[in-house]
Amino acid sequence: MIDVVIAGAGPNGLMLACELALAGVRPLVLEARTGPAAEQRANGLVGQVVRMLDRRGLYERLTAPGTVPEPAPHFVFGAFPLALHDLPDNPLCTLMVPQRRIQHMLAERAVELGVEIRYGHEVTGLTQHGQSVTVELRGRQPVEAAFLVGADGGHSTVRKLSGIDFPGVTTDDSVSLTGHVSVPPDAVGADGGLSVPGYGVVPPFQHLRTAHGLITWGPFPDGAPLITTVEWGRPAEGDASLDALRASASRVLGVPVPLGPPTGPGPHLMRRLSGGNTRIAARYREGRVLLLGDAAHVHAAIGGPGLNMGLQDAVNLGWKLAAAVRGHAPEGLLGTYESERAPVARRVAMHTQAQSLLTRPGGDVTALRELFGELLDRPTTRQYIADLLSGADIRYDMGPAAGPLVGRWAPDLPGLRDHTRTGRPLLLDPTGALELSAWAPHVDTVTVPELDTALLLRPDCYVAWQGTTDEGLHEALRTWFGPARTIRPAYGTEPGTGAPPERGAPGRHAGTGRPTR
Repeated sequence: MIDVVIAGAGPNGLMLACELALAGVRPLVLEARTGPAAEQRANGLVGQVVRMLDRRGLYERLTAPGTVPEPAPHFVFGAFPLALHDLPDNPLCTLMVPQRRIQHMLAERAVELGVEIRYGHEVTGLTQHGQSVTVELRGRQPVEAAFLVGADGGHSTVRKLSGIDFPGVTTDDSVSLTGHVSVPPDAVGADGGLSVPGYGVVPPFQHLRTAHGLITWGPFPDGAPLITTVEWGRPAEGDASLDALRASASRVLGVPVPLGPPTGPGPHLMRRLSGGNTRIAARYREGRVLLLGDAAHVHAAIGGPGLNMGLQDAVNLGWKLAAAVRGHAPEGLLGTYESERAPVARRVAMHTQAQSLLTRPGGDVTALRELFGELLDRPTTRQYIADLLSGADIRYDMGPAAGPLVGRWAPDLPGLRDHTRTGRPLLLDPTGALELSAWAPHVDTVTVPELDTALLLRPDCYVAWQGTTDEGLHEALRTWFGPARTIRPAYGTEPGTGAPPERGAPGRHAGTGRPTR
């Protein structure tokens, strides 16, 4: 029997597969498509997830060797420019790479860890048993697994088959067009802004609100530039075409916009969306079936929080699900996936709805924006918004354990990224004298003299305990990693190596016939 079947080989499903493999569990990824998705979707990553990729050793795979995440000097919120350069603690990092590159990188990492990815395998049914779930596939033999995770998007088949409701709201009064384009070379300034005769400059990577709609201009350095428009009160019918995008941009700005067809290698995006959805699954788990990413929550794409939140879902779920598969999860551990991540989804839904409202036309919205703009002049407001967008404001309920850092994401420390690549629990001990007792084989320990307090980190890098003596340490270890008398080796890597456990046959991209290593 397979440990975990993951339905969906998008970034979220692949990230979960990597986390499970690090924890010594063998997942199988099933994808209905016949190959990796080629179309363009998200344009990058924003917030805490950028640092999380760095802590798993994956950031350099998308940038260059030796690079580390740096806080962004500016961002956007509700079509306002958001200055971040003067904040005392700027938590918001960005990584502007196309989603297909992120997905390709995660697929490579997954197969390095021994994960099998089967394309052309569409889930059509499921049946739960006492200790397993049978997954039915179109035109193929069913597979049986201890758990099934639906990472199959907002229209999730797994969610529907498991009977989990998807309540929320749908809006149908807006039309959005997005496409790769070309512009005259002399129209782009040194700062990347697009000069439009008769209007002025459309700033790069900002949401520009006018009396007629919204427009964004993205001059991405590694591909064709991207234009997005949003209009309200337009007919929902119509084609996604360059002519339609050019006409929409001209209506939003009030003057003709010189947009030509994209050049260079594709794939090139041209997409039309009508309305939008904000929905959160009624529950994240039904028996041995769990939901991940867009299968559990959808919302407006403004600010790009969707992929960021889904990847963080995967990091939260991975080590907990692995503990359940291996039989040493403490009581209630798997339930903390929903209790920790669903409130985050509700918070993202709240601020994306608020941002969408701030972008709409109308005098009442203009008045609201005037007030909000005054608030953004205050560094305290911008710090609050930066924490909100990055996820730095998240604090999980870790019970009665005391300490200002408990429940929060571990702060960046020199060398920390070198000790979190294995996905193992980690004790940061300033003295080197704390006693782990029977948990010692399963928790890495690093002496960090710079700290004035010891920190116990869960595999997702959240602080489970802090203190200057071992008071409460064993209780925290028992709460999150199981009682010492029954704990078994749960993590498949050797401390400090990042190497997967030996599994025999190498991983394989099914359908290609190519070995993965």
